[in-house]
Amino acid sequence: GCVTCLDYDEHYILTFPNGYGRQTYLYTCRSILTVPWIELGGECSINCSKTGYNASIVFHTKPFYGGKKHRITAEIFSPNDKKAFCTIEGEWNGVMYAKYTTGENAVFIDTKKMPIIKKVVRKLEDQDDFESR
Repeated sequence: GCVTCLDYDEHYILTFPNGYGRQTYLYTCRSILTVPWIELGGECSINCSKTGYNASIVFHTKPFYGGKKHRITAEIFSPNDKKAFCTIEGEWNGVMYAKYTTGENAVFIDTKKMPIIKKVVRKLEDQDDFESR
């Protein structure tokens, strides 16, 4: 994908994680109950050719026994650096925490506190034959 930040004239190229439909089986004496959820898993990257900054992101799938759902870790790199200046961990649909090489720790983002912004899309009649919403 490509994301453009118009205010900074920056273009970011990014890759996406895999999406999985999961189901948990809970056995009772009379039936099997299932609780479905969507899970993201795999490695992604974000690169800005203008600034040279880049990030490596891992969406962790839930282990069969124990563990948490929706975990994410990331490393952010300055241009031409092999060592990350910031690492991020948490849940991609909750709170993520940043740890900087300076020793500073902070909340990176709390997605549950973000406002919901309505999408702006072209009208269906203005879309090409193979476009979708």
